[in-house]
Amino acid sequence: MRKLIIIPVLLLAGCAPVVNLQAAEDANNPLCAEVSVRVPDTLGELEKRETNSQATAAWGEPTAVLMRCGLEGVEVSTLPCVTAGVVDWLVDDSEAPTYRFISYARFPAIEVIVDSTLASGVSALEGLAQAVSQIPATRACSTVQG
Repeated sequence: MRKLIIIPVLLLAGCAPVVNLQAAEDANNPLCAEVSVRVPDTLGELEKRETNSQATAAWGEPTAVLMRCGLEGVEVSTLPCVTAGVVDWLVDDSEAPTYRFISYARFPAIEVIVDSTLASGVSALEGLAQAVSQIPATRACSTVQG
């Protein structure tokens, strides 16, 4: 007679819930697909998480960085403009310590939201620069700050 041995198995992939994000209006833009396939699996020490919407990404448990592609592009703004990597970003600090960054002069635009209590905004933006640079810039920050 054989003994039945039951071995418990943990499904690690199911531990972190899917991050619920609303897709941007132009998320189906082919340029967003170019960005999406190039986002890194990690930002610093933050692991990429599964999201439920097209052209979105999230990192960290708890979630520290969110990204959406397909927003309306911006070339004129009163927000400060900074460069991280090869990408210019508008910085909205109105809800600090959570910061909202919008890619400057890229159509469609990318939005990155960073909880600065959990992650470095500069590190997140630098980590995303290669992916975001797939969308060509029409201007540079210096043209705003004149």
